[in-house]
Amino acid sequence: MLTIAQNQTVIMNFSSPLHCPAMLISAPASGQGKTTITAALAYYHRLQNRKVRVFKTGPDFIDPQILSFASGQPVYQLDLWMMGEAHCRELLYRAAADADVILIEGVMGLFDGDSSSADLAQALEVPVATVIDAGGMAQTFAAVAYGLANYRANLPFAGVIANKVGSVGHTKLLEEALPESMPLLAAMSRDEAVGLPSRHLGLLQANEIVDLDQRLARAAELLSSNAPCRLPAPVSFTAVATTSPPRLLADKVIAVARDAAFSFIYQANLDCLTAMGAELRFFSPLTDSKLPEADSVYLPGGYPELHLQTLSNNVAMKQALHAHHQADKPIYAECGGFLYLLENLSDKDGNSATMAGLLTGSAQMQNRLVNLGMQSLQLEQGEIRGHSFHHSQLTTTMQPLTTSNPQRNRGRSEDFFQVDRLRASYLHLYFPYNPQLAASLFQ
Repeated sequence: MLTIAQNQTVIMNFSSPLHCPAMLISAPASGQGKTTITAALAYYHRLQNRKVRVFKTGPDFIDPQILSFASGQPVYQLDLWMMGEAHCRELLYRAAADADVILIEGVMGLFDGDSSSADLAQALEVPVATVIDAGGMAQTFAAVAYGLANYRANLPFAGVIANKVGSVGHTKLLEEALPESMPLLAAMSRDEAVGLPSRHLGLLQANEIVDLDQRLARAAELLSSNAPCRLPAPVSFTAVATTSPPRLLADKVIAVARDAAFSFIYQANLDCLTAMGAELRFFSPLTDSKLPEADSVYLPGGYPELHLQTLSNNVAMKQALHAHHQADKPIYAECGGFLYLLENLSDKDGNSATMAGLLTGSAQMQNRLVNLGMQSLQLEQGEIRGHSFHHSQLTTTMQPLTTSNPQRNRGRSEDFFQVDRLRASYLHLYFPYNPQLAASLFQ
């Protein structure tokens, strides 16, 4: 028996290992094209009639939307600290059971961070494919690849993917410079038509990129135009099964906000709630005039600052939330959902709008990041982990119920507020880490 998280027991299941082609796609740094390449590979393999499962390293919400669109499958996060190694292995094993290829997009540079892409690759024994922007490079491309592959001993390494190559001849030059043990797995030509637009929190959301399908189709075409796009080698995935979470939410209905303003939600969180017996009913604070019939409400993160007037003008929805709260029913809100429950929210240009007003205070969007990092929260039911990532500054007279503990020594904590049965903070919590605590937010 092995403990991976609060109230979660792990049982080693000695079923036969599953084998599936897989690789973790990383890079020397951010901005090298990891998301574009990973999405293009997923789209390419779908065109070859392969079922593709994609994962994202770290707690990101936006890249997984692009990757889900490209693969046609839900995308789950993988993070050793936030989730635990055994849970990561469990998710990969389940994916290997029905996938023809597994792709994992890394985060930042290969070795960056306290729980880096390299750490994840080594722990899960998934080989790394490194994306390198080859623009303006010749043989130095091979030197960068060699350094990444050999910087750390025993790092499994699948090969190299060249991005922004100039021609078939350029691709050949790069391939010839690589050692024989380091294959060129794919090469994508430079083409502005495949770039993915971004804003302050990262890429635009998938549903905001109106020509996303055309961009990915073009990217998939470019992947195979200069060199063969190779299928990664099979990886052995061992069964690790966690005990099923208790059905603490049996016969409970949870209304979950989901629209363009509120879309930052882990698929694993939804799975956890349904595994505990909850029925999920989705609604839109932007367009709906009332809540679904529900026992509790879940307001996840997102971009409320981009929809100030629409949210403010939907008085009927704000009244419905007040009625739900006055009926002493639970509401749980995180980050963007938390901002929506304040009295006022202002964007970075100073435009302000009235929000739901269930919580005292206001928030102002800033031009710079206010807080970023992994967080641990301790409540009556134990510890749960997650992260914070926001550009808004809170002004409030409310006293927090408690504060989170940042993973990093110099990190900044986040306040966790409770008003009657309403609980809210900037934190994005990962429910499977402690299902009992997650259930308590909706009971």
